[in-house]
Amino acid sequence: MSKQKAQQDKAKGGGKSDKAAAPVKTIALNKRARHEFHLEHRYEAGMSLEGWELKSIRAGRANIGDAYAMVNDGELFLYGSQITPLIQASTHVIANDRRTRKLLMHRREIDQLVGKIQRDGYTIVPTALYWKGNKVKLEIALAKGKQAHDKRDAARDRDWAREKQRAMRARNKDA
Repeated sequence: MSKQKAQQDKAKGGGKSDKAAAPVKTIALNKRARHEFHLEHRYEAGMSLEGWELKSIRAGRANIGDAYAMVNDGELFLYGSQITPLIQASTHVIANDRRTRKLLMHRREIDQLVGKIQRDGYTIVPTALYWKGNKVKLEIALAKGKQAHDKRDAARDRDWAREKQRAMRARNKDA
């Protein structure tokens, strides 16, 4: 009887194997990365964090503006990210706000990144830090640096799109 009930629940959508999409809440963005790099392919990586870091992230004290990722000995690490410790955080732990943090990815993905970095001259740039369920995830991107003229072209395109939008809004307002 319990087997039939489980099948009925699964048919109704109540089965536990069907995972609901976890809400994604952004913690920190690296807007400068989009300005200074051509972002090619994005990956999602987990982060190895300590307890005080999670508390600080919940309080919104994370910054990935100056961060970058590198592969050392086949493992991926995040350098330069800042998670400022809370004052009331644990007193028996000495908190280092800019410590090197290990990124968690599948071996196949790390091997792809290593290949692109060594062959094609890419770099790994963190673009966003966010909650996925109760886990902290980091979005990293394979990136190539922009030249000064590329940055000017991007600014010109952005300004043109803004002007075009204003003109369309003004025209539609009159109609």
